[in-house]
Amino acid sequence: MMSFLENLNWRYATKKYDAAAKVPQVKIDQILEAIRNAPTSNGFQPFDVVVVTNPAIREKLKAAAYNQPQLTEASVVLVFAAWSNINSANLGKVFDNFAKVRGNNEALAERRKSSIAGFENKTAEENFNHAAQQAFIGLGFGLAAAAELKVDSTPMGGFNPAQFDEILGLKEKGLRSVAILCLGQRASEGDWLQGLAKARRPAADMVHHVN
Repeated sequence: MMSFLENLNWRYATKKYDAAAKVPQVKIDQILEAIRNAPTSNGFQPFDVVVVTNPAIREKLKAAAYNQPQLTEASVVLVFAAWSNINSANLGKVFDNFAKVRGNNEALAERRKSSIAGFENKTAEENFNHAAQQAFIGLGFGLAAAAELKVDSTPMGGFNPAQFDEILGLKEKGLRSVAILCLGQRASEGDWLQGLAKARRPAADMVHHVN
């Protein structure tokens, strides 16, 4: 546990990457696997992850992210895209997988029916907001996995989601972008945040105990 906390203290939101340094694919795959194994409400996983390495596409994404350099300097860019709605089509596929992995039974069939009905009684925007919350859990697991693997990372929310969706063709896939995770190796110089002490609120101010 101590090493995990030390690795979390090691990481920071990298502002400048060494564009020539590439994260080994095996580490990228491990980070993606950590994201895939992140807990979500009912295990529904209502989000996808778009892995962007294409330089031309990343230039467009950079322009849609207020020209933040991490979009093109990092080794890889992950875009977390929540389902734009949760419905019988996409949730049905989740339950098909449950049945394949765990076996189908009456209880699962009833859960499928009630879950789909519950989401279909809500608006698409309500369902999207729920999906986005789950995507951020995945983002957190990706950050933690990157720290464990000593891969530098930058979680980012400063971008134009509509432009990202258009560039990546997400609308046609029933997805909406909600967060970015850049992965790479910090540059040896030029990063104003590198080397600064990590500043976090004191536990006494942030953690409240109800005994």
